Amino acid sequence: MITLNKIVLFSLIVCLVGCQQPNSDWSSYGQDHTNQRYSRLDQINNKNVQGLKLAWQYQTGIKATFQATPIVQDGIMYISLPYNHVLAMNAKTGKVIWRYEHDRNRDWKMCCGPTNRGVAVHGEQLFMGTVDARLISLDIKTGHKLWDINVVENIVGTESISALNPSDPNREKKISGGTGVGISMAPVVYENKVIVGITGVGYGLHVEGREKDAPLGAVVGVAGRFGRPGFLAAYDIYSGKQVWQFDTIPAEGWEGDLSNYTKDGEVLNRDLLTEKESLLEYPDAAKYGGGSAWTTPAIDKDTHTLFFGTGNPSPQMSDQSRPGDNLYTVSLVALDANTGKLKWYYQQVPHDIWGYDVASPPVIFHTIHKGKIIPAVGQAGKTGWFYIHNRNTGELLLKSEAFVPQNNMFSEASEEGTTIYPGILGGSNWSPVSVNIDQHLAYVSGIHAPIKYTRHEKIVNGKAVRYTSSEPTNDDQWGLLSAVNLTDGKIRWQYRTDQPLLGGTLATKGNLVFVGEGNGNFSAVHGGSGEMLWSTKINAGVNAPAISYMINGKQYIAVVSGGNKIMGYKQGDFISVYSLN
Repeated sequence: MITLNKIVLFSLIVCLVGCQQPNSDWSSYGQDHTNQRYSRLDQINNKNVQGLKLAWQYQTGIKATFQATPIVQDGIMYISLPYNHVLAMNAKTGKVIWRYEHDRNRDWKMCCGPTNRGVAVHGEQLFMGTVDARLISLDIKTGHKLWDINVVENIVGTESISALNPSDPNREKKISGGTGVGISMAPVVYENKVIVGITGVGYGLHVEGREKDAPLGAVVGVAGRFGRPGFLAAYDIYSGKQVWQFDTIPAEGWEGDLSNYTKDGEVLNRDLLTEKESLLEYPDAAKYGGGSAWTTPAIDKDTHTLFFGTGNPSPQMSDQSRPGDNLYTVSLVALDANTGKLKWYYQQVPHDIWGYDVASPPVIFHTIHKGKIIPAVGQAGKTGWFYIHNRNTGELLLKSEAFVPQNNMFSEASEEGTTIYPGILGGSNWSPVSVNIDQHLAYVSGIHAPIKYTRHEKIVNGKAVRYTSSEPTNDDQWGLLSAVNLTDGKIRWQYRTDQPLLGGTLATKGNLVFVGEGNGNFSAVHGGSGEMLWSTKINAGVNAPAISYMINGKQYIAVVSGGNKIMGYKQGDFISVYSLN
């Protein structure tokens, strides 16, 4: 049995071999390459957080889905805005130092809005991936452009709403997004390489709701030869020249083993006979395979191993034209960070037809397994489990208790509609987790949003063509912030919110967890118990993760708030920074 004393001793051992002194900056998307989002600053703590006040607030003038993580270095905050504009600001006062205005050279409907999750800073350079699939380097002192490359030269076509059945009510609705290859992740810099991946290759039509600010109406997957594979790639920081590229779809063997089970034993209800018969009909399916790279990788500097998650196969949900396991989609992937060569992968859901992208960023830490200290990597799945792997081998050490309710998972779509949860929204979506390694807890943002999963059919040239839609039901939705024990996967506590949680968390040495909500609430809860300790209200959805930094001996908490179009959370343009008086 693992006792509390053993956990404390373990934390001390891990700290002796891996802890750093408190960092006054927030130097990377995940605070550092571990993606732990754990600030060792404790001036603000669970004893005095009630005294937290607004230090400064700035409105950017761009009211749109806002998901960025600010970077703070040497007292200056660098932050990407929707549509890829960038601000450099005095992190103590909020005074703008310079502003970069991005001029898009391509314009199309993006699947998930004009969001950008942040920038990377290294030396005298700032790096940003853009919604129009470019990678840009700016001078951090002036904001002037140093270089600008197209990561994807040829943008492929999209599905058409005309493929839907004439009687389908979605035919009369507005498409808010579909295929639109771009970059939403914050880059990461490693050994003079800047690393990013592309999104928008999962190929599902996003149908708007009835009202202007309503949540997403439906996602529709249409079978066919649409699009291209995704990739993650590294570029030289000085020239922008590509160093390596890893395609998220293998050149050969993407059909995999055609198993009816996940690696952890869940039944997938696949029609394997039909899939095997279809392999000859769709021999080139991998050319359109999908596998977006949604969020910033974690990197183990000791072994030069990079970990990232991949999105759903293409086309989304409708699987007639893509028989097989569809490797390496919906997987946690480990690469050599210097060469891009595959080390291992773990596919959470083979032949995914539900939209269970591996979207939340992976996080690395050490854990205890069978009495031994193991280097581990964790990932909060859309499936509703937190997966923990041996990061050297990929072995699944354990998956947590479900951190959201689960019902009808891996069920087939039906003509009348099958209610499943978690569904296409998650689980946990792109929201990053944070880890308090001293408490040995991961804090996971959860979504409970039942989805109606419906099969539609039409006749084309005398042949039945099937497509699939996922849309929210009228059932209650809510959010769950969960503290997951990293040793046994048990849930220590949960804090329920009125709305599904989409944005991520910040953990601090002060034993606090900061979390935002779509209704504008921004709160601090006790890291050990989940008790609400402090809350404030911002006039837009807080759907981005907070950060913490220190200037001249004063600790600050910063967060952006601009809502989220897909969830129907109020749009805005706020950068808010808090401190003690």
